[in-house]
Amino acid sequence: MPEKNILKKAKSIPKRGVFIIPSMFTTGNIFCGYYATISAITGDFDLSAKAIGVAILLDGLDGRIARLTNTTSEFGIQLDSLADAISFGVAPAILIWSWALKTNHVLGWLASFMFLTCGIMRLARFNVQGTTLKHFVGLPIPAGAGVIAASIHFFAKYKISFLSNHYFPTLAAIFTICVSLLMISTLRYPSFKSVFLIKGSSYMTILFISLLLAGIWFYSNEILMIIGWVYLFSGPFLSLKRGILKK
Repeated sequence: MPEKNILKKAKSIPKRGVFIIPSMFTTGNIFCGYYATISAITGDFDLSAKAIGVAILLDGLDGRIARLTNTTSEFGIQLDSLADAISFGVAPAILIWSWALKTNHVLGWLASFMFLTCGIMRLARFNVQGTTLKHFVGLPIPAGAGVIAASIHFFAKYKISFLSNHYFPTLAAIFTICVSLLMISTLRYPSFKSVFLIKGSSYMTILFISLLLAGIWFYSNEILMIIGWVYLFSGPFLSLKRGILKK
């Protein structure tokens, strides 16, 4: 019996090389954030938005792979948090400033810096609260970065004349400030686990994800815009719904 327990314990301990796999995805996340920042500075806004989108995908994979391979560590958690600060804090703040806010100097600086500050505060609060909650308290920083990137990616295809309007930088600044405040709010946002991993409906979930990926592949500008804005408003909507039901 003791020998069997020792063998089981040995099998449960992952090999040293396995620990590198989640860190590789986190490093890819950092690279995408850096690449998005450089692209935003050089004026390639759509490429910058796409890099942030890839960073969101990598950020969702590294934690899941670490849990599946039993390689979760304190170092990995801290590295992931710092990577998120670059990819979803610095990169989108510079992207929105370069794309729409730099012509409105004071308000533009304030809005982009506010997004960065609120995003870092959101990360710090998440690290303190842990991952035991079934929902997110405040808009997650990847979603905040995602809605900005998705909006810019959408307007890269549909070059609406309104973008050249004199009031557009002010409206973009107000939008950025609203997203920033939602990140540090106490509004509940649904976790992606509760959205996709529904018990008893695995086939429907796989079908839905397959159709969603196909839609993103062919109509990324429109689908990502819809997903970003629907999730952005889901927090206030669900909060209002709970308040009405209580009354």
